[in-house]
Amino acid sequence: MHLLAVTPIHVDPAEIARRQQRYDRLAPPGLTVRLEDVGSGSEVPRALETSEDVVASEAAVHSRFAGADLSGIDGFLPDCVLDPTVDHPDTLPLPVHGIGRLCAGFLAGLGGRMGAVARNRAIAEELDRKLSSYGLAPVVPTAVLDLSVDDISDDAVWAAAVRARVGGLPVNRVLNACSAVEVGVSGDGPLLVDPTRVALRLLGLQRELTSVPAEVAAP
Repeated sequence: MHLLAVTPIHVDPAEIARRQQRYDRLAPPGLTVRLEDVGSGSEVPRALETSEDVVASEAAVHSRFAGADLSGIDGFLPDCVLDPTVDHPDTLPLPVHGIGRLCAGFLAGLGGRMGAVARNRAIAEELDRKLSSYGLAPVVPTAVLDLSVDDISDDAVWAAAVRARVGGLPVNRVLNACSAVEVGVSGDGPLLVDPTRVALRLLGLQRELTSVPAEVAAP
C-alpha cells in the first residue's frame, strides 16, 4: 500500500525531511508513505492557531489531494491528527485514512478511559469536535499544552509540557494530538499514545487482512 501524505500547514524542506524520516521508520512492511508539503500560497496557514486556520488548512489539504498525481498511490493520509478531508471522502478520487480516527478507534476498542493533549486551544477544540463526530470523544476535554508550532520538532520541550499535564487527567490512555511528535514520556500516570505509530500499524494490518493467501489464490 502506497499513501500520499500532505502536511496541514506549510513547512520548510527540513521539516518535511524530518517528518518523512519518521514515516519511513514507523511504517510497517508493505506500507509506504510519501509526504509532501500542502503548498505555500497565501491561503495556506503556517500554523494552526485559530479556528479559521483549521478551516483554511482543511481546504488546502483537500485541494492538494484533489489535484494530486495518483500514479502509484493507493490512498491519502492527511499528516494531521485532526483528519482534514476525512469528513468528506466522496469528493476525492482515493480513500482517505485519518490518523486521529484510526488511533481513537483502536483505543476505544481497548476499553478504559481515553483523554488527549493538544498544542493549543484551537487544536484541542477541533480534536474534540472531530472525535465526537466519530462517536469517540475523550472522557474529558482535550488538555491544552500551550506550546508554539516550533515546539513540534523539539522533543524535550514537548515531553516536559506533556508530563506537566497528563498526571492529573482521570484517564488511563492519552492521545498525543500531533502526528509529527516523538512520544517518549514514560513513568507513572496514563500511557501517552503516538497516534501516527498506531495508525500506520493498523493500516499495515488492514493490508494483511485484505491480502489473499497464496494457498487460496493458487488454482
